[in-house]
Amino acid sequence: MNQSGKKSIISDKRLFSLKQLTGKIRLDSFFCQIEEYNEYLFHEAVKAQNDQMALTWLLCERSSGAVASYMSLIADAIKLSATEKELHKLEYPFKTVPAMKIAKLAVSASFQEKYSGIGSLMIDMAIQIAEACNEQYFACRFITVDADIEHNESVMNFYKKNGFLPNEETNNKRRKTISMRRDILFKA
Repeated sequence: MNQSGKKSIISDKRLFSLKQLTGKIRLDSFFCQIEEYNEYLFHEAVKAQNDQMALTWLLCERSSGAVASYMSLIADAIKLSATEKELHKLEYPFKTVPAMKIAKLAVSASFQEKYSGIGSLMIDMAIQIAEACNEQYFACRFITVDADIEHNESVMNFYKKNGFLPNEETNNKRRKTISMRRDILFKA
């Protein structure tokens, strides 16, 4: 248990399994406090997957099969400023750098109340997927995300805690999201 009285997901991660979304998995146990994320999972994720636009992964409780969290992953490329390239030791003439984007990440409210660290575990799993791509399929240097500050003002702190940095080239004050990146090769 941590200070908030929740179980740490890290010590109990064997209680969960990561599964790719299929039409056969029951989703009715999932409820996120941000309705847009429920709508995506229930009504858009399977179509996006069938259209090869996003691949959705579910973190399911082994004992009940309940969906604790989900993330949708897509291929990405990011533009970095000269300063950002220097920070990451990128001495290449390319205008863009290969990445994998966490397009959606949501945690079910009931599991968020019970456990701490589910979102961080999902990021770790996304990094493992990116590393597998690096070993077998294609290069992926960064994990990217558009931090949804419209629905959660503190989400940037969550991503910073998990090693993400804001991208200089895509940030402005009128956005509803903040583009961020995490180097999976080196910590900046």
